[in-house]
Amino acid sequence: EAEAPAPAPLAPAPAPAGASLAGTTVPFTGMQAAVSKNMLASLAVPEFRVAYTIKTDAFDAMYRKLKPKGVTMTALLCKAVGVALGRHPIMYAACTDAGDGIVYNENVNVAVAVAMPDGGLITPVLKDADSTDIYQLSRNWGDLVKRARSKQLAPDEYSTGTFTVSNLGMFGVDKFDAVLPPGTAGILAVGGTKKVVAADADGRIGVESQMTVNLTADHRIVYGADGAEFLKTLADVIQNPDQLTM
Repeated sequence: EAEAPAPAPLAPAPAPAGASLAGTTVPFTGMQAAVSKNMLASLAVPEFRVAYTIKTDAFDAMYRKLKPKGVTMTALLCKAVGVALGRHPIMYAACTDAGDGIVYNENVNVAVAVAMPDGGLITPVLKDADSTDIYQLSRNWGDLVKRARSKQLAPDEYSTGTFTVSNLGMFGVDKFDAVLPPGTAGILAVGGTKKVVAADADGRIGVESQMTVNLTADHRIVYGADGAEFLKTLADVIQNPDQLTM
């Protein structure tokens, strides 16, 4: 009687990510060094944080309608942030280098934090996010991300942001705080959308989609009421998104 064939040898278990780096010291890349320098500089700025929960059903429906036309969620979110910023100039202003005044910027330039494959992050800038139409803004974003990942951005395409957005919602993060980039008044940390049971104004129970955003702001020029009013405006824009396509 023929012997049964020997079982195939088991494939070795894959090595844990980063195992080849165990016991080594790796110097920062130029980008990582720049991020480290900026994070240390942010420690000198007195910050405060404000959180706000926003209903997103209408915004999500708007995105589903526009997605086939090439509109990205990042562009739509930054358009909403840009429109809200346009009504609150202090939120895209900056404190003077001497710390004795306020620089009111002319443009609503929304920078978006993007992680780089080889470490560090970069912040491509959607310029004039308040006034650029959503279709052009989406095309601009696609071009910026493509060139950012291949390190082909010009300095003014990543260093001219007057407000920053950091979105970790796509990773399943509900809420988080972001570190304020030096030279700006605020950064918005955006969590993911989730279904929750909630009561409407008439006390009727139902299911709605919500997301939590956390604002970190420079307390030298932005006060608590400023931050709260900006977030209230942003919530109104997101909950009534038709204005984003005008």
